[in-house]
Amino acid sequence: MWSGDSTTTPEELSQAISSSALDGVAVTDHNTIAGALALIESGELSCPVIVGEEVRTVGGDVIGLFLSERIPAGLKPLDAAALIREQGGIVYVPHPGDGSRHSLGETSLEELSEAGLLDVVEVLNSKCPRPYDGPTFGAAEAGASDAHVPAAVGAAWTEVDDCDLADPQSVLAALHAGSPAGGHFDPPRQWSRRIVPAGLSLEGRP
Repeated sequence: MWSGDSTTTPEELSQAISSSALDGVAVTDHNTIAGALALIESGELSCPVIVGEEVRTVGGDVIGLFLSERIPAGLKPLDAAALIREQGGIVYVPHPGDGSRHSLGETSLEELSEAGLLDVVEVLNSKCPRPYDGPTFGAAEAGASDAHVPAAVGAAWTEVDDCDLADPQSVLAALHAGSPAGGHFDPPRQWSRRIVPAGLSLEGRP
């Protein structure tokens, strides 16, 4: 609901997670952390929520996990990654090399790696027909549903051993030892008008 390309409501997300086997979720709306913070405050999800943001950089999308402040859009990938790290967050690159979306390519991944700013590369994205098979430069590899509709929640995930979902370094270590799982699932989106609740912050929406 906080991203311009998703109409999923908090209630729909809560129901989808309750019917899945997910032990935790990262909420990564485009250019805002308002949705993740609201879900944590409300406590309406049945699992821990990691505050994230999918930042639109000039070179492609970069996700920050474990954020406390919004990262502005329009930065260079290296600059966005540096700001994520300044917050103690994890730099996560979604759908790399996907020509149908605003994605980082191999050169950008290498630049982030050389700068010591590449933590996780998404090798399995349920909206991508094929897994990413390019270089990951030693970063942890992850799978994610990239769900824009409730039915897609949990379509792809990363299997990890027990870890502290409130601790970025614990999660990162678990991802390094984890295994992406799931597959391609991109159901059509049923667009409909949404009434934005009074007082809801849409900070950072494009």
